[in-house]
Amino acid sequence: MYEPLLQNARKTMNFQSQEFEYRRSRDQDASTPTSHPVVIVGAGPVGLTLAIDLAKRGIKVVVLDDDHKLSSGSRAICFAKRSLEIFDRIGIGQRCVDKGVSWNTGKVFLKDELLYQFNLLPEEGHQRPAFINLQQYYVEGFLNDQAGEEANIEVRWKNRVIGVENGSEAVMLTIDTPDGAYTIIADYVVACDGSRSPMRNFIGQESKGQIFKDRFLIADVKMTAPFPTERWFWFDPPFHPNQSVLLHKQPDDVWRVDFQLGWDADPEEEKKPERVMPRIRALLGKDADFTLEWVSVYTFACMRMGKFRFDRVLFAGDSAHGVSPFGARGANSGIQDADNLGWKLAAVIDKLASESLLDSYCIEREYAADENIRNSTRSTDFITPKSAVSRLFRDAALELAKDHPFARRIVNSGRLSMPSTYFSSPLNTQVEDDFVGAMIPGAPAVDAPVFVDGRVDWFLSLLPGDFVCVEFGAQAQVILYSTALTPTLSRAAGEGFINHSSAAREKAPDRADEGGENPNNRTIISTQELLQRYDAKPGTTYLFRPDQHVCARWRTYDPHKVQQAIQTAIGKTNT
Repeated sequence: MYEPLLQNARKTMNFQSQEFEYRRSRDQDASTPTSHPVVIVGAGPVGLTLAIDLAKRGIKVVVLDDDHKLSSGSRAICFAKRSLEIFDRIGIGQRCVDKGVSWNTGKVFLKDELLYQFNLLPEEGHQRPAFINLQQYYVEGFLNDQAGEEANIEVRWKNRVIGVENGSEAVMLTIDTPDGAYTIIADYVVACDGSRSPMRNFIGQESKGQIFKDRFLIADVKMTAPFPTERWFWFDPPFHPNQSVLLHKQPDDVWRVDFQLGWDADPEEEKKPERVMPRIRALLGKDADFTLEWVSVYTFACMRMGKFRFDRVLFAGDSAHGVSPFGARGANSGIQDADNLGWKLAAVIDKLASESLLDSYCIEREYAADENIRNSTRSTDFITPKSAVSRLFRDAALELAKDHPFARRIVNSGRLSMPSTYFSSPLNTQVEDDFVGAMIPGAPAVDAPVFVDGRVDWFLSLLPGDFVCVEFGAQAQVILYSTALTPTLSRAAGEGFINHSSAAREKAPDRADEGGENPNNRTIISTQELLQRYDAKPGTTYLFRPDQHVCARWRTYDPHKVQQAIQTAIGKTNT
């Protein structure tokens, strides 16, 4: 029984050296191009998250990657609470948390003085922390392990797309391999192939935006250090004067240090050990014992494509949009792209919704990209002032921040990633009743503890990736009317919901009859945290989308309104 655990432990240890074998696929020997429902280009965090999500919904997926190994170096390291909740749903959340370094606290320094500290998750009653720090190759490794357990996923390594013919009915891809080129056809293609996206070029598109002059050095340093598990950011520290520095802890005694270099820095020169080592010794002390694991130099840029869908080719993650690293908005935003797109693609492929549902992916995630770019640009402008006036304003805000809380709202060392609320989504149903709180239609569901059959559980675990209607009953009971998006959405949307709570039969037996059988009897009781976060009173009802965003809420349960809201949320006209 322990062999799978041992295998996972071995895999965890060699993700940086692990190589994946190229295997010839049956498509390469087919007399005519084989057709697939979905082809994903890029086996990074975004592409694999989307592939697993689709596979769990019964959609067969081919993933193409031009490489044969995981990403080198730590790259993205800060994975936000919302990403962890998405990972929980697709099966890798606990592995990430177990391996990662959890943190909620950040500290901001001016020179060598602590200005203030902040807690990104000050309230109790959440399963996941605000962030974990975890090297990207671990996340990719866990995702790749999970993909290998999904019968509906085929990952093809050393398969490089070299041609795209995008049509209104299908997409033809030409793919180069060690055995030569071959061609396949896809109903839909999702480009998750990174910031330099060849797929963008193949269809004649580009990302536009702002490239900033400043450069930053990333150094992954392996050492034993007494620093706490917190995010530390220095403005103008004595060990790196007139610039800024960021420090994060990662697993395996690896620390991420970001050094601002200035406008005129030569990237190739700055990556040389003789340039990097003195900077780190200035921070740690001349006698510090450490080794360099990975070094890179990057330039701030905030870019995005004009739109994320072109007929049957869609873009997600860095291929669609890119932001400066401060704020951890890149990978987290891409993972949310995948979360948003997966259920919509599945519904369209299963003919439970029209193709117009995919336009809502563009509406929602283009809005999220603009929100991320706006926040990232503001962070960049504060960290790297572009004029004497801007510098004067920034320095004044920093001086005030130590003693005046209002000034801390002005200080911007990287506004950290938060999930977007889709305020104006066409999938939302307008609220008819009075509510308080953030759980408006379009908002991502917030977690809280619940009691399930007398045991403590978590609210988001009750929202497994389908449409779910939740009614808050008397005596703090929670009543679930669950509808599976794939393959039974159309039946559920027209005929009612499968009741998942024995409490519902006691309170309202007629509602249990609406969905037929009750295969999973559970008694679910609210906690005060859950009631407060959802402004819940007896009768309060919420409808959640498969990506755990609220799409409607009412003060009383009305099955006809719920069914109308589902029709709206799958892009159909209410009847």
